[in-house]
Amino acid sequence: MSELAWQNDINIEEVKEIRTRTCVYFGCGAINKINDIAKEYSQKGIDKVIVMSGRNAYKSTGAWDVVEKALKDNGIGYINYDKVTPNPTTDAIDEATKMAKDFGAKAVITIGGGSPTDAGKSVAILLKYPNETGSSLYEFKFIPDKAVPIVAINLTHGTGSETNRFAVATILDKNYKPAIAYDCIYPEYAIDDPNLMLGLSPKQTRYVSIDAVNHVVEAATSVVASPYTVTLAREVVELVGKYLPKAIENAQDKVARYYLCYAAMIAGVCFDNGLLHYTHALEHPLSAMKPDFSHGLGLAILLPAVIRNIYSAKAHTLAYILEPIVSGLKPDASDTEKAAGGVYEWLKSVDVPNKLKDEGFTDGDVEKLTELAFTTPSLDGLLGIAPTKATREAVAKIYRESL
Repeated sequence: MSELAWQNDINIEEVKEIRTRTCVYFGCGAINKINDIAKEYSQKGIDKVIVMSGRNAYKSTGAWDVVEKALKDNGIGYINYDKVTPNPTTDAIDEATKMAKDFGAKAVITIGGGSPTDAGKSVAILLKYPNETGSSLYEFKFIPDKAVPIVAINLTHGTGSETNRFAVATILDKNYKPAIAYDCIYPEYAIDDPNLMLGLSPKQTRYVSIDAVNHVVEAATSVVASPYTVTLAREVVELVGKYLPKAIENAQDKVARYYLCYAAMIAGVCFDNGLLHYTHALEHPLSAMKPDFSHGLGLAILLPAVIRNIYSAKAHTLAYILEPIVSGLKPDASDTEKAAGGVYEWLKSVDVPNKLKDEGFTDGDVEKLTELAFTTPSLDGLLGIAPTKATREAVAKIYRESL
């Protein structure tokens, strides 16, 4: 059988429509669909937008050249907030919202990975709630049910935020990194173009792909998991297991980028359905305490200990979905250590052997991290749907095993 199996029948140069709650334009060259979107928005009277991005990638990938021309050709004015950082903050969201209000923006276009997408979703809400702030949004002081239209142009194969209703931001003065989930922030359109991801650094390539794996491990094992999330999870692990080494070996491998991008996209759909639990609930305090800390790296470090915690409760599911990267697992508690150790060996095989101590965390941080996992708004909800009882002792143990 061919190494690529059914993937040989797919023309990666052909742009597909993938309809989740969001209409996703997916494939090499999909960025050009922004022309159709801009034309539609202009006809609807959307004549001003705010573009949310980081400082460099939106230009260096070539995405901005296409987007700017589409906006100009369709008479849509724009303002660009290009200061979104990894782990975006509510302060930045407030700054961007003010710019958007002053300009009169009627929609949001995001260009980047999860951070610009999440920040843009937040701005889209606040444009409909002029008396609210980023902090009031992320501390759940109001419950939004409306937002301006969102177009998410994705530049990484990791977060899946372009296809779901989630967003995350950090409240710096409280070390809080909550997550919100509202139907009103599903992007109306998303663009997943693997050509825009060829310039991802080796570290980014690893970390964002591992983020996708974490999404599905959690979504397939939460108490609200379904057959759909398990099916998607297995496919994601298989695709990442096959194509991440190829992308590491050759960053310009478009086939590898295509399937990693697809894996991340369906992983976003997967956790939109099955939600998340331990790994994300415990990672958010890490990057809240150290805002420059990579979210994907934190997830990678925590994953083996989380597998150790949950394997006996979801052994059949985990033995099935992890098989592409940890073969021969028995679906019972006797293979708990094999599962946890096998996942760590896989992480090492893609050059992510890191532990929390390597990133500056110590045993002295465990108490504060545990406290944040239980007191940060929304994270208790994630812990509440874990497949094992998420006590403070269990959370602290996962942190300590990850040191």
